[in-house]
Amino acid sequence: MPVSRRRKKKSAGGTKSRQAEGYGGVLTLIALVAVLGAVTWLLTGGAGKDGTADVTLPALSARAAEGHKTFKRVCAACHGENAQGSSKGPSLIQVTYRPNHHGDQAIRLAVATGARQHHWSFGNMPPQPQVKAGEIGPIIAFIRETQRANGIQ
Repeated sequence: MPVSRRRKKKSAGGTKSRQAEGYGGVLTLIALVAVLGAVTWLLTGGAGKDGTADVTLPALSARAAEGHKTFKRVCAACHGENAQGSSKGPSLIQVTYRPNHHGDQAIRLAVATGARQHHWSFGNMPPQPQVKAGEIGPIIAFIRETQRANGIQ
């Protein structure tokens, strides 16, 4: 019987065949493609090209319904009537804006001082001085209740 003379390469962890080495490059390439895809998805917020997402509007609490009225008056021109997004601004009903990534304080700051473009391609969000301090909490209640109704925790 012929004896296999496959050469083994010594490495810090022992020996491995050249065939096993080749898999490392393939796995690295697969990981790189997966990371690039995830980054692209996060940068676009997982929404459509125009920033929109399908949104189911739930039955809202009184506080959230009050916030929805203010949202429609001030925010809907860019974010859509139900925060689904538009060609001018991103949907807020997507994982990028979930509470543990963009907390309530981030929304308060964005309304008060504006927000630098970072998860969207619509340009910077300007401050919204027409929104009174007492109106921000109900707007956040509307966004969070709508997020939960759409599976975003």
